Amino acid sequence: MREVPNSDGMTPHELFTKNHEALKKEAEDSMKGTATSCTVVGALIVTMMFAAAFTVPGGNDGSTGVPMFLAKKLFLVFIISDTLSLVSSTTSVILFLGILTSRYAEDDFLKHLPTKLMLGLSTLFISIVTMMVAFSSALIIMLDKQYSWAVIPSIFAASIPVISFIWLQFPLLLEIIWSTYGPGIFDKKLKKGKPWIKL
Repeated sequence: MREVPNSDGMTPHELFTKNHEALKKEAEDSMKGTATSCTVVGALIVTMMFAAAFTVPGGNDGSTGVPMFLAKKLFLVFIISDTLSLVSSTTSVILFLGILTSRYAEDDFLKHLPTKLMLGLSTLFISIVTMMVAFSSALIIMLDKQYSWAVIPSIFAASIPVISFIWLQFPLLLEIIWSTYGPGIFDKKLKKGKPWIKL
C-alpha cells in the first residue's frame, strides 16, 4: 500500500512513530521490568528444583544409593512434579531472557513480545504450582503417620504462593491475551449511519 506524505513530508508510519516515541519507551521499560523480576523468580525455582532432585526426601540408601522412599507412590509424585517444575521454570527463564534481549522494534509489540510474555508467565505459573506439589508430597512422605495432623495445614500454607501469583499476575496475563488476540479497534462492526470516529 502506497503511503502519501502529509504537508510536512512525513508518511503516516513516520508520523505515528514520532508521536508515540514516549509510549514505546514506557512499554519497553515496563516489559523489561516484568521480565527481569520474573527471570529472578524463575532462576530461584530452577536452583531449588535442581537441588531437590539430588537431595530427595528421606535420603538415599548408603550401600546402593537408591532413594529410601522409592517404593512409595508419593515419591513418584515428588519426582514428576520436581521435573515439571524444573523444566517449566527453565523455559520461563529462557522466554524472559528473550524479552530482555529483544530489539524492541514497533512491530515486536504487536505479537512477538506479548506472546513471549504470555508464555513466560504461564510457564512460571506452572513451575510454581508443581514446586508446591513437590513440596507437599515430600512433606507427606517425611511426616507420614507420626505427624499426620500437620499435613493439611502444611498443604494449605503451600497453596498461598500459588493463590498470590494468580491474584497478582493473572489480571496482567488476561489483559495481554485480550489486547494481543482479542478484537481490535478495526474489527469492530460499525453501526449503520454512525461514524467510527466521533468528530
